[in-house]
Amino acid sequence: MKISNKIMLLFALLTVSIITGMSFFVYYLANQHSFEDFYKRLEIRAYLTAHAAFPPIGTDTLAYNYIRDRHLEKLPSEQEYIIPVKPSGSLRPHPELDLPQRFYESIIRNGQETLRKGERFYEGILYAHTDGNYIVIVSAVNEYRAQYMAELRRILLVCFIIAATVIIGAGLFFSHYILKPIHRIMDQVKNISSGNLHMRVEANAGQDEMSELAATFNNMLDRLETAFETQNNFVSNASHELSTPLTAIIGEAELALTKERDCGSYQVSIRNMLREAERLEHITRSLLHLAQTGFDGKKQDWGMVRTDELLFSVKHMIDRITPENKVEIDYSLFPEEEEKMSIPGNFQLLELALSNIVSNAVKYSSNSPVSLALAATNSKNIIIVRDRGIGIPSEDLPYIFSPFFRASNTQSFKGYGIGLPLTNNIIRMHKGEIIVDSRMNEGTEIRVELPSS
Repeated sequence: MKISNKIMLLFALLTVSIITGMSFFVYYLANQHSFEDFYKRLEIRAYLTAHAAFPPIGTDTLAYNYIRDRHLEKLPSEQEYIIPVKPSGSLRPHPELDLPQRFYESIIRNGQETLRKGERFYEGILYAHTDGNYIVIVSAVNEYRAQYMAELRRILLVCFIIAATVIIGAGLFFSHYILKPIHRIMDQVKNISSGNLHMRVEANAGQDEMSELAATFNNMLDRLETAFETQNNFVSNASHELSTPLTAIIGEAELALTKERDCGSYQVSIRNMLREAERLEHITRSLLHLAQTGFDGKKQDWGMVRTDELLFSVKHMIDRITPENKVEIDYSLFPEEEEKMSIPGNFQLLELALSNIVSNAVKYSSNSPVSLALAATNSKNIIIVRDRGIGIPSEDLPYIFSPFFRASNTQSFKGYGIGLPLTNNIIRMHKGEIIVDSRMNEGTEIRVELPSS
């Protein structure tokens, strides 16, 4: 079922239920009022009957009969009974009345009582006269109630049908009106494919949920467009980077096989092929690491990692790879509480990520001093790597995490543009963040922030 129909049905059911409940309430109150009104009429008739039968001293009986006959409407099947009450409180019920004894007792005790038998209603009062006490009973059939309630039911039913029709029509109209922007967004999204990811959904200027939905779609399209462009660039660059050493190896092999050569020439060709093969192996291994960091981390060995031990391990690795480095660990920011230096993560991956950053700092600073510092708060650990190298041009900073991208001032340095993208993937796996601050010919500071929990 479509959402518009669901909205209409829910709206209609809710409103119709409220109207139905109110109609039953009105019907119940009207029914109770009809009883009370008829009993009040019987009470008036009973007092007039008593005064007409036993008029007070100085009054005329004819006056009461005149008022009763000329100004009071005769009730349907009206009957009047007068029953004397003995001084002892006993009485003899009227032979034409088949009423329970407790009815008479309640009249004597309370001075008034009502009773209903089917559609006939009884009103009894205790009338005190100089000759003694009398019970006056007036009964009649309440035909007015049946007519009144039938007319009320008809009115309520007609109003219910009209209201239900209007509610369903209004529900259909408003559900269509409310969902109209969603249908427009759906039509626009259907026309967007991988070939036209530059298209965007039209967003209203307001701040309602539909505008937020359109903005969310546009943000998603921005990410998709960026991902597609990155993937296309990655495939193109990867193909180029892999084909270069392969071409060199094939060319060197073909050159060596064109004619017989001396041993030294063959050794030179083999060394050239070995160098290109090592380059190819390095690129392939880096691409493998980059692909593996695309996982969500669930298959990795996750545990608690001591960030101070991580720094020491990275320093030991850099010393082994580049013995002449000048990397120093700055202990001034180390936290005093050891428990603050523990974070959840994978030690090997974090070691690989940080070693890439430190290796770049050593390489692009030509073995100038590099500082490696650690700070910690209650919520995160911060690892800071500072160098005094060539820096990164400001126009290149937005692209340094793109695969195979290399800054414009790094042509004289060996590299493949895979280290920082790999590092960025690893840090994102750990829900961390990399912040880069660099100035040309002054140096670079890279701050890695990792959550403590």
